[in-house]
Amino acid sequence: MSPALEATGLGVRHRRTWVLRDLSLAVPAGRVAALVGPNGAGKTTLMHAVVGLLRPAAGSVRVTGEAAFVAQDKPLYESFTVAEMLAFGRRMNTRWDDAAAADRLTRLGVPLGRKVSALSGGQQAQVAVTLALASRPDLLVLDEPLANLDPLARHDVMRSIMAEAADRALTVLLSSHVVSDLEDTCDWLILLNGGRVQVSGDIEELLEGHLVLTGPQEASTAGTRVVAESRTGRQAALLVRGGPPLDPRWQARRPGLDELVMGYLRSPGSAALPHLTEVDA
Repeated sequence: MSPALEATGLGVRHRRTWVLRDLSLAVPAGRVAALVGPNGAGKTTLMHAVVGLLRPAAGSVRVTGEAAFVAQDKPLYESFTVAEMLAFGRRMNTRWDDAAAADRLTRLGVPLGRKVSALSGGQQAQVAVTLALASRPDLLVLDEPLANLDPLARHDVMRSIMAEAADRALTVLLSSHVVSDLEDTCDWLILLNGGRVQVSGDIEELLEGHLVLTGPQEASTAGTRVVAESRTGRQAALLVRGGPPLDPRWQARRPGLDELVMGYLRSPGSAALPHLTEVDA
């Protein structure tokens, strides 16, 4: 089966500055992919390239089927009622599913007759997601969909998105700075740093392939590949890739997704990744 999303040697630049460079990745169909990375890593730029809002300067990006995009600022007209937003979406989309959109918002308790400006942040997010889903995309791209929402609203929005993804066998690409929002909902990880992919793959396989080690500083790391380390006094804590260490003084456990992400972002190799670099002369 072809990937739902594939980028090969992708490069995007702003004037003389590369924002993405030599970026390659593939997301299998039906996956819910978390796109994470520090500010300035190029997450929004990648999403804009995926949905065709930016033209690459190098390489290519391909989507199997149709993509729908929800920007971080949730493009809604505050003076419109929810019903008017749905009517606007119907006029703008040839694949529009009006009944499904109205039914989804009714089930979520969003009043169709209320103005967008009178909705809560969580309700506005649900309207924006509903507009995207009603266009019946094959790939749903969400840029920080949970930004500025309270914890309860964050949970409700994520739960509804995951339910839709499961029901439709939809592929989802979403970015977030809060890794804990993604741990129980996403099954694919893309870690972007310095405009390039640092880690990409099935989350369960990535977690199974890493260990967190704690033990004395002098313990040997033979048999492992150290991703990141921190040392306090006589103790050391390491994120490693590979099997159990040969030295029995280490205590080993499986990392959480947040530990995996932070470990790679703090790894010495991440400092070598080019960030915003000038176009080669």
